[in-house]
Amino acid sequence: MSDDTSTDQPGYAFLKYVLEAIIADKDQLIIEQQEDDLGVLLTVKVSDSDMGKLIGKSGQTIKALRTLLRIVGGNVDKRVNLKVLEPA
Repeated sequence: MSDDTSTDQPGYAFLKYVLEAIIADKDQLIIEQQEDDLGVLLTVKVSDSDMGKLIGKSGQTIKALRTLLRIVGGNVDKRVNLKVLEPA
């Protein structure tokens, strides 16, 4: 996976803005982006303590983020997927 720090992929800037508002440890936030023929894949890694905030109660927060990213991608005719890496 390549770590592209540019914000040219759809949804990257939106996701970064939202996650920085949600999580407490902003230094541990890593967002990687990858594009292929299926669309754009945004992979997120946060600290152990912020994992619960990212996922939310019964997964509601992460589900809402995925829905919003699909809408953002739909505006530019690209499918945007969100993957969360579990802390090791």
